[in-house]
Amino acid sequence: MKGIWRYAHWMPTIHVENRISLGEGNTPLLKSKNIGPMWGLEQLYFKLENLNPTGSYKDRFAAMAVSNALEQKKTSILATSSGNTGAALAAFSTAAKMPCKIIIVDGAPFGKLQQMGVYGADLFMVRDFGITATCTTEIMEYLSKLALKEGMSLEISAFCYSPIGMQGVQTIAFELADELPETKYCFVPAGGGGLFHAMQRGYDTYGKMNAGFEAPTLYVVQPKGNDTIATALNDKSTVMKPLAKSRSSISGLQVPSLLDAQAIIDRSSNPNTSGALVDDEEVYYCQQILARKEGIFCEPAGAVALAGLAQAIKDGRINKNEPIVCLITGNGPKDLKSLDKIYTADDCNYIMDLQELTQSIFK
Repeated sequence: MKGIWRYAHWMPTIHVENRISLGEGNTPLLKSKNIGPMWGLEQLYFKLENLNPTGSYKDRFAAMAVSNALEQKKTSILATSSGNTGAALAAFSTAAKMPCKIIIVDGAPFGKLQQMGVYGADLFMVRDFGITATCTTEIMEYLSKLALKEGMSLEISAFCYSPIGMQGVQTIAFELADELPETKYCFVPAGGGGLFHAMQRGYDTYGKMNAGFEAPTLYVVQPKGNDTIATALNDKSTVMKPLAKSRSSISGLQVPSLLDAQAIIDRSSNPNTSGALVDDEEVYYCQQILARKEGIFCEPAGAVALAGLAQAIKDGRINKNEPIVCLITGNGPKDLKSLDKIYTADDCNYIMDLQELTQSIFK
């Protein structure tokens, strides 16, 4: 099989009859045509995870998680999500003929909820869930007990909750190592840190299986309003604290709890890691230039890696001649509300007749 199952020999055993695939993985690695030259970067690449079946890298997680649920003969999928995890799990659960129930982060964009609902999942948005640490912890403890009692597969895109499902995400690192082994820097967005930790583990596994391979420096990029990992990583701190509340507006990265943060710190030297913090407005700007300079339509969270690269350049932490990869993690329709910052109905020229058109078209 193609997709993530190309690397089945490096992942937990899932019998072929239980492997669910919707065509996830094998996403393009696109060399920058315009942003790279604008910023003086000779070798800037974008890993287009926004082109996965449901529009985000979470399809890799869902493929492994739902396949493992079948392998373990679970009754159904129980999950939490701010959008992308839920959409992926809903789609793959449908393909596997498994019921799927999802507890939604308070305030998640309706476009993401709608996608989950279209696939047939049962959705429950809980006030303050995913926003405050107290509520989030309380709900998570309840769900853990419920899943155990009812024989459900609790799937949350973090290694601390779903270590087997998250191994599907490690295949991003495998693909990058195969296609661009000379990569020196890889920028990865983070909320709870699951994706970043998957990249750490993935590159580590690849290195153990391929003598002489040198992993890139991994940059964890977070919005300043959700700094649970980046500063601690840069300060080499071993004491970490959750946030009382996320102050970022970037959907998908509003994770005040630590989740995989400690695991990231514990593995911070293998491969080398660093952190970058970005303003929300810089993220929205990068979303816009990805669309207008590269033709890449992503959600705000999908532009965070590029914003982190911009900050690293400003700080003088990047050799501009070396190969750099930014992960584009989710597609534009995931967060339609954010597009109002880029283009609205008022931006469209309304023309009354041919005469006005001829006068306006070359202005």
